[in-house]
Amino acid sequence: MKFIVSSSYLLKQLQVLGGVINSSNTLPILDNFLFELDNNTLTVSGSDLETTMSAKLEVESSDTGVVAVPARLLLDTLKTFPEQPLTFVVGDNNTVEISSNHGKYALAYADGEEFPKAVELEDPSSTTILGDILATAISKTIFATGNDDLRPVMSGVFFQFSTEGLTFVATDAHKLVKYSRADLKASQTAEFIMPKKPLNLLKGILAGSDTDVAIEYNESNAKFSFDNIELICRLIDGKYPNYEAVIPKENPNKLIIARNQFLNSVKRVSIFSNKTTHQIRLKIAGAELNVSAEDIDYSNKAEERLTCDYQGDDMQIGFNSRFLSEMLSNLNADDVQLEMSLPNRAGILTPVDGLDEGENVTMLVMPVMLNN
Repeated sequence: MKFIVSSSYLLKQLQVLGGVINSSNTLPILDNFLFELDNNTLTVSGSDLETTMSAKLEVESSDTGVVAVPARLLLDTLKTFPEQPLTFVVGDNNTVEISSNHGKYALAYADGEEFPKAVELEDPSSTTILGDILATAISKTIFATGNDDLRPVMSGVFFQFSTEGLTFVATDAHKLVKYSRADLKASQTAEFIMPKKPLNLLKGILAGSDTDVAIEYNESNAKFSFDNIELICRLIDGKYPNYEAVIPKENPNKLIIARNQFLNSVKRVSIFSNKTTHQIRLKIAGAELNVSAEDIDYSNKAEERLTCDYQGDDMQIGFNSRFLSEMLSNLNADDVQLEMSLPNRAGILTPVDGLDEGENVTMLVMPVMLNN
């Protein structure tokens, strides 16, 4: 089997697929890319058993065949080539020979038949979403997912599709983000929990992309197809917690403030906070917000006064500064609104501006108990 392909075109596609491959695999075959040649179409796949990603490339060839090539070795070699055509020849002596303008390189290959087959989705439901919107939905939510092995459902992003709109939710029980689009609809109602790794891969490839992504899904798997790429992954099994129940409905105290000013203040003041609790205190009265932190063990403390627009009762509330700054960094609004009811109830952070039509984002941050 023999084919000719451009070095930079091949490298670009393989770098995308390389993200799927784990650095240490239990099955040695998973350290390889699977090359499936069918005349002038080469399908390359990478897998970690949970997620399989494949790309269709155009090559010059009239052969067919299947072979598994060492991923790391191939990527390291391709990175060093300037743009040029490369000729791949699969020999009988268990090596793939690559010929460039300057030399020849031989890699030992494995039997392509051993490579795990990607799952075929039976009877899937489907919807289509613009690549950039999907990437935005992922990046707005994925930072709020948990890492607790005992609660795997919280380690992924919850996709909720309905005829009314699409909603993406992530939470780790301390913070929660709900991102929804009323301008996009699915043909029927469906919910599933997507693991983090395939989402990070999609986010990287689709940011700024104006291609349509076809999403197919059933009880156990989801498949994302766009351009020449297909990604199939196993979904997280389990029931997602009822997140609507934790979003407080009555929040009479409303604070509006410039996002950047608030974020920088939280970042500065938090340097002086306790290193284990990261606790900062917000004290709001009239049109003034006082942000302070204290680390009693080291006699460090800081406080800043900011002007804001506030309607409600004077109050003091404590937050974990890391969660608060993560959320503020993730919004791209000029002004944000923080709604609160009581010092022991969650605060709701929403952008005042900077959203597209039909786009909605709600962030929820749990308070920490202040020790007066």
